[in-house]
Amino acid sequence: MEGTTGYTTAKITSQHGLIYDQLIRTIGEAKARHYYQANEDGLQLIDDIRKTNDIECDFSKQDAYVYGVTEEAKRDIYKEAEAYEKIGIRGGLTQEVELPFSVTAAIKIKDQAQFHPVKYLASMLRFLKEKNTPIYENTRAVDIEKGSRPRVITRDGHFVTSDHIVMATHFPFKDFDGLYFSRLHVERSYSIAARAEGALPDGMYVNVEEPKRSLRHFVNEYGEKLLLAGGEGHPSGQKENTDKCYEKLHDYAKEYFHGNEVTHRWSSQDLTTLDNIPYIGPITKNNPNIHVAAGFAKWGMTNGTIAAKVITDLIRGKASPYADLFSPSRNLSFQHVKSFTKENADTAKEYIKGRLDRRNRKPEDLAPGEGSVVRLKGKRAGAYKDEAGKISVVDTTCTHMGCELNWNNGERSWDCPCHGSRFTTGGEVIEGPATKPLKKLSD
Repeated sequence: MEGTTGYTTAKITSQHGLIYDQLIRTIGEAKARHYYQANEDGLQLIDDIRKTNDIECDFSKQDAYVYGVTEEAKRDIYKEAEAYEKIGIRGGLTQEVELPFSVTAAIKIKDQAQFHPVKYLASMLRFLKEKNTPIYENTRAVDIEKGSRPRVITRDGHFVTSDHIVMATHFPFKDFDGLYFSRLHVERSYSIAARAEGALPDGMYVNVEEPKRSLRHFVNEYGEKLLLAGGEGHPSGQKENTDKCYEKLHDYAKEYFHGNEVTHRWSSQDLTTLDNIPYIGPITKNNPNIHVAAGFAKWGMTNGTIAAKVITDLIRGKASPYADLFSPSRNLSFQHVKSFTKENADTAKEYIKGRLDRRNRKPEDLAPGEGSVVRLKGKRAGAYKDEAGKISVVDTTCTHMGCELNWNNGERSWDCPCHGSRFTTGGEVIEGPATKPLKKLSD
């Protein structure tokens, strides 16, 4: 998962913003209800697993809220409330929100949850080890050979053969089969944990307006209640000064919760499909033994869990009630085809923009801890000077499809504005779909 599961606000909820009114309009009431039921099943499965295996993961039941502070948001929330009634969602409009500012409207779903995902997964890994399940860490898969028994090829030339393969790799690295690079929107968002002198609300909150704000509390190992605030999303690789995103979240925490001290900060990458429903199942109709699980948007806890159940059922030859809903080969409406066109037009724009970049900085001009696009021997390159003054220079051409990378100063990484691949200052892959490192021009 490329670290994504550890870099989440870990809301286990079927409330995915204002999605149900939209789903009713685009895929119909029955399928919208099916989507809700699938995510409720995902929540219940997490709860069942942690109870069965006595997993201590800071799990707590919480209500989930979407709120707005404008009249436009109020209208949208009222439409969503009508969708809740049609589908039979356990919740609806509410006046009871524990927020330190006024809202025009709010809607909630009852009995959702939050937890510590790393504690949860660490316990599951221990269970797998007890069952002698092989786990290969620090091993990058770069290709899949098709066949009756497909095999995964690693970057070092090793392979693993199996009856079925599941690409649960966040962005499918075998993305040319099914053209996944053209069917996923990649966005980066930011989170902070802060000590807050003000009262922290129970419940999990996300707003309607921009900029997005996601809120919840958590209790650390010392019993201290801290604020988690997230937001400031943008298309990956298309913002260089990402430190500003953290600063805006901190300003928000200070203004409303007196959160003066930030204890942790992190960012994560989210993939959204053309119709906002994940791709779960065979990568293409002609490859029923190679499966994909991707496009969970910002709601990977429930969607990722139900993905495991759907794919397990498919592998066992068991009928899954959700297979058709999530099928990567499902038909899209005209509205979703328009999304496809826009997404790929944006990618083409970023591709051309990178080629026309004519910045003339030199590697030696950088300050310690600074990275930048530079010119080296007349060509575009990426340079980083570490705190000791050592300079690393890499070719900024993404090894996935050739887009030009941009510097991310908050994470100190090279990020692709087309499909979201990320690389270290030395050119190693941090996050796919790229599988090959950048060419080093000097080190």
